[in-house]
Amino acid sequence: ISNRTTVTEFLLLEFSYVRELQILHFVVFLVVYLAALVGNLLIITTVAIDHRLHTPMYFFLANLSILDLGSISVTVPKSMANSLLGTRSISYSGCIVQVFLFMFLLPADLALLTVMAYDRYVAICHPLHYERVMNRRACVHMAAGAWMSCVVYSALHTGNTFTLTFCDNNVVDQFFCEIPQLLKLICSGSYLNEVGVIAFGACVAFSCFVFIIVSYVQIFKAVLRMPSEQGRHKAFSTCLPHLAVVSLFLCTTSFAYLKPSSKSTSILDLVSAVLYSVVPPVMNPVIYSMRNKEIKDALRKLMWWRLFTKKKRTVCL
Repeated sequence: ISNRTTVTEFLLLEFSYVRELQILHFVVFLVVYLAALVGNLLIITTVAIDHRLHTPMYFFLANLSILDLGSISVTVPKSMANSLLGTRSISYSGCIVQVFLFMFLLPADLALLTVMAYDRYVAICHPLHYERVMNRRACVHMAAGAWMSCVVYSALHTGNTFTLTFCDNNVVDQFFCEIPQLLKLICSGSYLNEVGVIAFGACVAFSCFVFIIVSYVQIFKAVLRMPSEQGRHKAFSTCLPHLAVVSLFLCTTSFAYLKPSSKSTSILDLVSAVLYSVVPPVMNPVIYSMRNKEIKDALRKLMWWRLFTKKKRTVCL
């Protein structure tokens, strides 16, 4: 029997059966989502408007913000809507779309973080070659490569998962359609292809993590040779939070996708999903922008210009 005829919708995890707690979940996720929305949109707008920020570092940062905005928009709004309306359902096609977009945006996020680490490595360790290595053509190719390769990877994930046969059980023990939870619903154990794709993804993710670590080790070595204590403090205050977020992201993702399958629902599954799907899109704008003097100056200039224009229009009226 085709899985399309067996399962027509899935039931997502309900945070609570108590109505007051459902509303609380909606409010908390709304605040988190709005924070991610405002932070990432501010970065995208500021980088696009301010010509001083048209450099490789901020080009990649804008790409990262677009990915973060997309990844949190794929999962959180649906969970919020379910809590507000007191439902749990997501359609079969909606689940496919959610899996495809999430499995595209999440790896692309890691790929961009890897490229950004390389950009900082070249800028700090090989400053004389920076303009030649990180030219406009190279930056566009790196960003496009990250996006396109992750589209292919996501298509493999989604195709392998939804060509399998689901049993009558359609309860997904997660607040969004997560592949490890979907695999628990497969009737037969014939999902070795999907396990292979997950294993391949894990190897690539680990390689990216090693590359980021090696890049920052070289950066730290160069920073320690700086005569200025203020310069060293600035570099460490930027790099260490980046490494912390990347480590948290990879550890929680590895826990969700590589741990042995269990039929029982674990609070750790929920916590790890929140940590790798919700926290990074909120934290990245803070780490990469609010701690960055150039971004803060550009934001002040943008806010002042908007306020001045508004006042000028009011006077004219």
